[in-house]
Amino acid sequence: MGKKRGSPVDMLFFTLLRRQSMKVKVFLAMTAFISSLVALRSFVQNYNNFFVAAEFVHAVGIIALIWKLTTRKTCSGLSLQTQELTALVLAVRICCRFEIGHNIHTFLDIASLVSTAWVIYMMRFKLYVTYNQHLDRTPKICLLIPCGIMAVLVYPNTSLPLYTKMMWAFGVYLEAIVVLPQLHMMQRTQLIEPCTALYVFALGLSRFFGAAYWILRVYESTEAYLFLLGHGYLWVPMVLVAETVQTFILSDFCYYYTKSMLNGNLLVRVPRV
Repeated sequence: MGKKRGSPVDMLFFTLLRRQSMKVKVFLAMTAFISSLVALRSFVQNYNNFFVAAEFVHAVGIIALIWKLTTRKTCSGLSLQTQELTALVLAVRICCRFEIGHNIHTFLDIASLVSTAWVIYMMRFKLYVTYNQHLDRTPKICLLIPCGIMAVLVYPNTSLPLYTKMMWAFGVYLEAIVVLPQLHMMQRTQLIEPCTALYVFALGLSRFFGAAYWILRVYESTEAYLFLLGHGYLWVPMVLVAETVQTFILSDFCYYYTKSMLNGNLLVRVPRV
């Protein structure tokens, strides 16, 4: 039930891929990532559209969560810690916008914060009895402290107040690892229901667009972006590392999600680590 037979080509592809060594899998993932960037560079002229696409895809994931919480009346499989950390990232980014200036991203961030806050409210007060707290045990402090230290050490070199630059850097670093509690929770349950799986897949696709924006910006502008770095001449490289890290953190799940969808499985199965 909830499963239909995938095509022989799909099954053969995933069977061959599963048999490869980790080095080969990393090489194939990097090749696919670079090929996607080349394709996007050919078809997209305004790289700011990547930010809009990232927010749109994230909104699709949030809508999937809202549908789950309102129709199924359960938050089973969702990480409250990831939702709370996501809200913190959005709140920090919105606060920085008061110094940086308002634009379409401000509106999108506010919409995301409101919807995330609603999800948190439902999980904490309305549907708490269905929350798998015993599986959501990644310590938030272990994520917050390293990001805070990095924000103090490496931040953008602009004319903005120091606290704004550090807050913005903190949001960038935290966003890179905010999904870890959700991933750890899924690895403990192993079997992921469709709405939660779609939400995490949307996060992965959203992070890919974010990484594409920064990588292509640096590639196109070369000296302008690469040498106007930041405090300690490390800001842009650190942003690139953060965007790439969060993309590859989610790429493993996206692989299992795509495999499950192609094979006709409504439930996504991930290996225990």
